[in-house]
Amino acid sequence: MEKAVIVGIGNIMFCDDGLGVYAAKFLEENFIRPPNVDIVDGGTLGFTLMTYYQEYDYVCILGTTSEGKSGDVFRFGKEELIAQGTTRQSANEVEVAQMLEICSILDEEMALVEIVAMKPQDMMPVVANLTDTVKAAFPNLIEKTLEVLRAHDIDLRPKSETKSLEEIIRAYANPTQEIHIPSSKG
Repeated sequence: MEKAVIVGIGNIMFCDDGLGVYAAKFLEENFIRPPNVDIVDGGTLGFTLMTYYQEYDYVCILGTTSEGKSGDVFRFGKEELIAQGTTRQSANEVEVAQMLEICSILDEEMALVEIVAMKPQDMMPVVANLTDTVKAAFPNLIEKTLEVLRAHDIDLRPKSETKSLEEIIRAYANPTQEIHIPSSKG
């Protein structure tokens, strides 16, 4: 695998919709990745997803799905997601599939794309957090992601110092920004 990217998608302001973003950040904070692998907070990228499909050899998207029951984790290939057609229900599924369809038409050279997704419990409240059901199933999402990556010879190794899911959620809910004020020398 030459160049690979893990893209977490979703909106952290709508509860479980942000689980893909949290998963990408969890991997970034807790695992050492090979130099040819990038991890991206894709948020609500929309058309920008197309860039990843075209610039990388392998794209692993982390997000939500309408399949199964809350907390269930699935892996989809691009063909499976496109084939779902109008049965797609989550915004993540629609957005990812639309960009895959457009890229399939425009460009013959496209990355191998896989989606690792979890069925959310609630995406309606405006709250930067995850439901207890999704938090309890989060380790399954991470394990499935690592399994999918290993199938492509991408081995993420655990770091010695790690951050919990709660710490990652808090950091997103309460962002800090360092401000550099240049000193004036008169």
